[in-house]
Amino acid sequence: MRGAALVAIAATIGNFLQGWDNATIAGAIVYIKNDLNLGTSVEGLVVAMSLIGATAITTCSGAISDWLGRRPMLIMSSMLYFVSGLVMLWSPNVYILCLARLLDGFGIGLAVTLVPVYISETAPSEIRGLLNTLPQFTGSGGMFLSYCMVFGMSLMDSPSWRLMLGVLSIPSLLYFAFTVFYLPESPRWLVSKGRMLEAKQVLQRLRSREDVSGEMALLVEGLGIGGETSIEEYILGPADELDESQEPGADKDKIRLYGPEEGLSWVAKPVAGQSILSIASRPGSMVNQSIPLMDPLVTLFGSVHEKLPETGSTRSMLFPNFGSMFSTAEPHARNEQWDEESLQREGEDYASDAAGGESDDNLHSPLISRQTTSLEKDMVPPASHISSLSMRRHSTLVQDGTESVGGTGIGGGWQLAWKWSEREGEDGKKEGGFKRIYLHEEGIPGSRRGSLVSLPGNDMPAEGEFIQAAALVSQPALYSKELMDQHPVGPAMVHPAETASEGPVWTALLDPGVKRALLVGIGIQILQQFSGINGVLYYTPQILEEAGVEVLLSNLGLGSDSASFLISAFTTLLMLPCIGVAMKLMDISGRRRLLLTTIPVLIVSLIILVFSELVDLGTVVNAAISTACVIVYFCCFVMGYGPIPNILCSEIFPTRVRGLCIAICALVYWIGDIIVTYTLPVMLSSIGLAGIFGIYAVVCLISWVFVFLKVPETKGMPLEVITDFFAVGARQAGATKNE
Repeated sequence: MRGAALVAIAATIGNFLQGWDNATIAGAIVYIKNDLNLGTSVEGLVVAMSLIGATAITTCSGAISDWLGRRPMLIMSSMLYFVSGLVMLWSPNVYILCLARLLDGFGIGLAVTLVPVYISETAPSEIRGLLNTLPQFTGSGGMFLSYCMVFGMSLMDSPSWRLMLGVLSIPSLLYFAFTVFYLPESPRWLVSKGRMLEAKQVLQRLRSREDVSGEMALLVEGLGIGGETSIEEYILGPADELDESQEPGADKDKIRLYGPEEGLSWVAKPVAGQSILSIASRPGSMVNQSIPLMDPLVTLFGSVHEKLPETGSTRSMLFPNFGSMFSTAEPHARNEQWDEESLQREGEDYASDAAGGESDDNLHSPLISRQTTSLEKDMVPPASHISSLSMRRHSTLVQDGTESVGGTGIGGGWQLAWKWSEREGEDGKKEGGFKRIYLHEEGIPGSRRGSLVSLPGNDMPAEGEFIQAAALVSQPALYSKELMDQHPVGPAMVHPAETASEGPVWTALLDPGVKRALLVGIGIQILQQFSGINGVLYYTPQILEEAGVEVLLSNLGLGSDSASFLISAFTTLLMLPCIGVAMKLMDISGRRRLLLTTIPVLIVSLIILVFSELVDLGTVVNAAISTACVIVYFCCFVMGYGPIPNILCSEIFPTRVRGLCIAICALVYWIGDIIVTYTLPVMLSSIGLAGIFGIYAVVCLISWVFVFLKVPETKGMPLEVITDFFAVGARQAGATKNE
């Protein structure tokens, strides 16, 4: 995982520059207004121009990133940072300065919007939360270092605000170098454009291993949006055990899994749903009715995490040797690739069985290695630009009357599998078809008959043991109904390049699952902005001054401005260890639990601040209480409500519209930031600090209720499984509403 971690660290330099700029302008504006003789309104405009630029660029950044890619937008962000720094270093008047601040805002908007997306699409699911907390850490680190720089320059006889702002160009050069020469393109974006070989090479670099066929399969399945997804349940175990215990006539329902050694096979049998996940997925179930107004999504996700380990372990929970069951009968099958370029070659099938090395001329699908039945052996696949997947014929893996499955572990205790179960019904019509399955173990220790035995450690289960697995079953992302009418041999699949769109897929925003995810993303972003962080930041210098900190520093020979900068640096420094704790807990406790734990602390802190404003307990006591509340508020905010909204928004949307959707959420974030920033002085003069913090406390209470009822837990789950859950939850909520 070191490759993914280093890439994430390099990408978050953009957030470091955002924090650096925010702190620098807060210090430099003190000298700018005196040097350029600015009025209050113009002073506010200079500070706000970066906010305006970030808001403006966000309106189009997501759609463009879905079109051009994540990496080009990050390169553009670094260039904007660099150019704006140079212009601010030169700026002869306030107009040029405002232009430079606008360009700086463009860079900030691109970084804040796209870095979380980029990290989510490159990070393993087990450490995705940790890596996506890095932007919060590097941003706060940038603020701390910038405040230290401003403090040092404030001790000079004539501090230069141009130099303070122009220093931004130096770290932005480093950012530019990393984005151009080190950061790869997002593998999920590459797959969405049909560039399969490039995506595989990027994954091999990020995962530091050659075999990435399982994750490649997962990335392709993530291209689907919507579709009918159902939750089923299987018993998986030794073939002999299930054959002995099954009911008569159940053979047609069996799914056969093949082990890594010849003769070792497993059979999956559909059963009546009694798992936590299948029960939770039923509209009107007791699980969903236990808490009024709770979104079924929350229950569905929660039912999965009751069985997940509390550590970010990369070891699969379901079938330790399951990954080796994929294409095990033919050792060289793992080296075959899926071609995009051969689509352009007349008369050639992209799923050709031609032998060869790593090139775009002989790609195989890394997704499916389906075995044929005796009826299929004499059939020849048609050659076409869009064809069915080629099929390998391994005599030891052919079983008549059963369904064949190829599967791979995809992280978080999930397995990816496929089944081909088409057969003729009584009326002569074909039934069943090609299905994709996400499996998740729900086993508990039990007896040999009628109960489950989870797989211990890395050992294969003993004879007589079997496990129960819940399954998300749906059509594969690239399944083509039109091709099925041509009677192809095997599953009818199109190449990802054939489904790639040049522009944003606006119609996908109407999909119920996507709308559900947008509700969660927009809701948590707007509530975060109104939860009080800007007000507390605004009030912090005054609180610390009342506590006597500034007087103490003045007695040490520091001026009021220098003392203020040092106080701000100290406040920012307190955030860093707390963010470090959040990074550790993000993939262990999870996003939802961190929010539900830290938001009540924010509420209590704000209420005590209101109390200290209304009740006079003496100057020293009031100042001590206020200082303690501010520190606690900051620490808890950066552990939960600070990073988690961006993390969630980068996880819950389908690949094809992820950039577009997160841009919508980011736009809401920036608009909320503008509203809070410009209404704060008005509210301060009308209702005072006690009224402001009272409103913030109410918003935090609403936030807690919203998180409890609407925000699911996404830790450790592959992005593609998360979006499938949103589709299931949206359909279930619709069914419940209709009832």
